[in-house]
Order: sequence, then structure tokens, then C-alpha cells
Amino acid sequence: MVEDAPETVFSSKHDLSSGGRPVAFVALDQPVKLPERRKTGLAELDRALGGGLVPGSAILMGGDPGIGKSTLLLQAAAKVALSGGAAVYISGEEAADQVRLRADRLGLGKAPIMLASATSVRDILTTLNAMETPALVVIDSIQTMYSDQIEGAPGTVSQVRGCAFELIRYAKASGAALVLVGHVTKDGTIAGPRVLEHMVDVVMSFEGERSHQYRILRALKNRFGAVDEIGVFAMQGAGLEEVGNPSLLFLSGRENPVPGSAVFPALEGTRPVLVEIQALTVRLPSGATPRRAVVGWDSGRLAMLLAVLEARCGLNFSTAEVYLNVAGGYRLTDPAADLAVAAALISALSDRPLSGSAAWFGEISLSGEVRPVAHSSIRLREAAKLGFDKAHGPSGTQEKVPGIHYAPITLLPNLVDRVMGGS
Repeated sequence: MVEDAPETVFSSKHDLSSGGRPVAFVALDQPVKLPERRKTGLAELDRALGGGLVPGSAILMGGDPGIGKSTLLLQAAAKVALSGGAAVYISGEEAADQVRLRADRLGLGKAPIMLASATSVRDILTTLNAMETPALVVIDSIQTMYSDQIEGAPGTVSQVRGCAFELIRYAKASGAALVLVGHVTKDGTIAGPRVLEHMVDVVMSFEGERSHQYRILRALKNRFGAVDEIGVFAMQGAGLEEVGNPSLLFLSGRENPVPGSAVFPALEGTRPVLVEIQALTVRLPSGATPRRAVVGWDSGRLAMLLAVLEARCGLNFSTAEVYLNVAGGYRLTDPAADLAVAAALISALSDRPLSGSAAWFGEISLSGEVRPVAHSSIRLREAAKLGFDKAHGPSGTQEKVPGIHYAPITLLPNLVDRVMGGS
């Protein structure tokens, strides 16, 4: 006996196995022409993008309010317009006169930018389709855009998704580079549906502390280049200025060596950045609960490192308050910072300053071993370029870098001996 289920109206209506157009397949080894990138005129922005703007790409840029997103994009649009490309800047948050006043303050009043204040996606696309395809289109911001085909106020999930889809479809069809500015939530993530980050080609985060002048543009997703590339800017009176050598910015004011200060060669994408790690320990009376405070690093990793120092080296941090700071407001995520943090903590606890011409890097395991890290040669070359003549890191085969003496460290107790010896 074989069951033969009759075809129902529902199954016949929803059967997608026929009636469509055949899909053309291509081979992986088929030669493909690389996209020709367009320079924005800002070298740091081009670095974070992977080399420049790709025609037809969609870029989403997020950042805290007042961090300088609109200023950066206005400067980029002005550079593109002055170099001969058409640049369109559409603001949904500010009137055209407000944007024009900002351009005058930045010295960009003569730039031939096509400026408009609009929030209707239908009006924007109708205008863009009626003109010659621009090189750059900036939408500030996607949360203010609305489509008359979707119910709901601007900023809702359906509106943001629908408006972004229509704008990205225009960019892909026309070849214009599209930049969407996105709002962020309290915890710093881009507001709106997460599918918005999947729809675009590049996701960028503009970071920095308002109390510090520097700003970091970080690529979190890039379909046309490497991720974790950064561009460094400094907020000045005339707008955002590029910082070609950010290590000098984060190492300023280190004339006299003091206890608890160590220099760490961090790596952001392919760019090395030397930053100063500062540690302070304060002895407490017996019975008081010690405090641990961290700025710019993971507090859980600090607790783990303190436990390893106590268990493997016999150092007593349980009766002392520990404060750790990454100078300049920089935020570290590189695990190679373990050795520099440990050196700063040992130096602060023993009140012995580290050598001012030494750099420290390496990952520390729970057993007290110093583990190898990636791109040691790049870190050493950056340290040598800035005048450092000594470096301490994991053992193993290391590339010889002229001008710098490399001293490997195998176990954490060796680090204690080296700091106590004044290396």
C-alpha cells in the first residue's frame, strides 16, 4: 500500500520549483576586474576604507552624538567635489543653512557640494535619478528617512530597513558610493535593526572621548578590504585633522620615567600604535576591601592577571588598591598587552620605574608562561622608528630589527626579576 496525497490548492500555489528564470553560474577561476577605488582626499579615511571609496558600495557609519561624524563626511564630500567628482550631501537632521554655516567654519564654503535638507526617500531618489550619477552620496542620517509606502514614524525598524534597502539599491544600480550615518544606542551599538549592518558593504565606527582631542575611525566590516583598520583624527578648531603618526599622540609627556608606566606596541589591523599603560597601587590598612579600577582595558583580564601574579610570582596585591589606565583615552583589545600591564603593575608595586626606552608585549597564560603574539616584527619596527632601543616579549624566532635589542621572556617570574633589576 502506497499513500498518494492529492495536490491541494495551497501546495500548487506555493510550489516554487518551476516558473522562474534560470540562474547563470560563474566559475571561481573566472577573471574579475578589481574595483577602481576613488580617493576621498583624506588619507586616514581611505586607510580605514581599505584604500578609498568603491563605486556602488554602501557604507554605514555610526558614532556617539557630537563625535564628529557629520564634520568628517562634510570634509570628505568637499574633497571629492573639489577634485572633480559630484558630491551630494542630504541632511535629515539639520537645515541646509546649518550645514552651510558649519562648512564656512571649516573653510569649505567654496566647495561645490550639492546640499539639500530632505527626509522623503521618494523625493531623494526621484532627484538623484534625474541627474548625472554623483561620485558620493551622504545621507545624514538613515534614522530620519521615511518611505510613504511603509507605515510608521521615521526611525522605526520597518522604516529604517525599507529606506536603507531603496537607497542601497540605487547605489548598486547607479554606481554611486553611498554613506549612511547611523545613530547609536546607550551601549554604543548602531541603533535600528541588526539587518541594517548585514545589508551594507562597510560598517564603520567613529570613536573617541569628548575630553580628548583624538578620534578613531574603525572598520568593523568591510567586503572590499581588511577589517580592524583604523584612521586617526584630531579635533581642531578648523575641523578634523589627520594624524599620520598616532604613536606620537599617545606617548606625549613621557620625559621622566616614573613607576608604573610601560609602553605597549598595539596593533590595529595593519597599523602599529604605541600607547602608554599606567598602573598605580595604594596600600590599604588591614581588613579594608581593595578596589580595582580600569580605564581602557578589560577589567576581567586585569583580575585574571593579578591572580596569576599572586599565584605564580608570590606578589601580594590583595592588600592594595589597583588602578590601571591606558593613556590618552585609548581602548585596548589586543591580548598582547598582558606583558606590558604586568610590567606596569610590578613596577608600581615595587616603586621601581621601567626603562623609558623599552617596549613590552606578549600574552600571559594562567600557568605564567609568556605566549607568542602575531606580527612581532611590525611592533618592533614601530618601536625602533620612535627611538626605542629595547623590547621585551615572548621567546621564539624573532626577526632582527636594526636599532633595537630584543630580550625574550619565557616565564612571568623572569619578568619580575627583570623589572626588579631595572631593565
